[in-house]
Amino acid sequence: MINATRMALAALALGASSMTAMADGFTPENPECIAPANPGGGWDFTCRQVGKSLQDLGLLDKTMQVVNLAGGGGGVAFAEVVNKRGDDNDLIVAASSATATRLAQGAYPGNSMDQVRWLASIGADYGVIAVAADSDVTTLPQLLDNIKNDPTSTSVAGGSAVGGWDHLKVLIAANAYGIDDVRSVKYIAFDGGGEAVTQLLAGSVQAFTGDISEAKGFVDSGDIRVIAVLSPERLGGEFADMPTAKEQGVDAIGANWRGFYAPANMSDAAYDAWVGKISDLYASAEWKEIMAANGLAPLDLQGDAFQSFVSDSVAQIQSISKEIGIIK
Repeated sequence: MINATRMALAALALGASSMTAMADGFTPENPECIAPANPGGGWDFTCRQVGKSLQDLGLLDKTMQVVNLAGGGGGVAFAEVVNKRGDDNDLIVAASSATATRLAQGAYPGNSMDQVRWLASIGADYGVIAVAADSDVTTLPQLLDNIKNDPTSTSVAGGSAVGGWDHLKVLIAANAYGIDDVRSVKYIAFDGGGEAVTQLLAGSVQAFTGDISEAKGFVDSGDIRVIAVLSPERLGGEFADMPTAKEQGVDAIGANWRGFYAPANMSDAAYDAWVGKISDLYASAEWKEIMAANGLAPLDLQGDAFQSFVSDSVAQIQSISKEIGIIK
């Protein structure tokens, strides 16, 4: 497990030269981004923030429409693109390690990563484990001890399906802490991080597993408290007070890349234009500020380099999932 998570971290250090050449003659008429979850989660953040920033920087001359299409942990959106919108040049879809996880585990029945075109990454988002602000639990070891001593006493909520990336993050932490049967961890899946946090605040669950970008707003509002960031060392700036799992003796690292895919039959001109727009956005000083403000770590991959990275991620997650018994 430690080797697998270190491999995942090493992948985040990969860089690719920025592809800034725009395809001549293509401008999306009605730019649209599908967020495959309800409002409030990481995919929703990806679509809305990137859409706004592309327009602010003049990379889009029209407002990007954001459509929330929840269901099946992203499977409903994936099927919509593959089956109904396979040649839509105006459409991009938010994706992440959660997308790669579900593809790796066969959670989108009949679908594979090769049925879409992978555009570019916009950064990586470290995982967090959090509790309600008024919880008696103050450290990650305390939470994991509760699970270890009485698995039925603690439910952990996340915005991905069972076996998805949010689920895997808490299992990686449990495994690193010495919980031999990680299947004893009680995980409850919701369609998006926002819904999972709502259940935490309602007292229906005792902890939340997600990414720092989707947790940030709830931390700022005083609703939740992060007890562990799954990063190799503390993040900077306003995240500096959040402890890592590693400093608490739990050698668990979980980084969620964020990016986009597009329909498989999108024209080459449209594909190159979208890759160029996202590349130019990533290279901007404005995006660097947004990354810092939202806890995103660098991950600069476009076009073929991103396609290869996702392919490697799918293979890697299959290995991790087999190691912790999610798939055979």
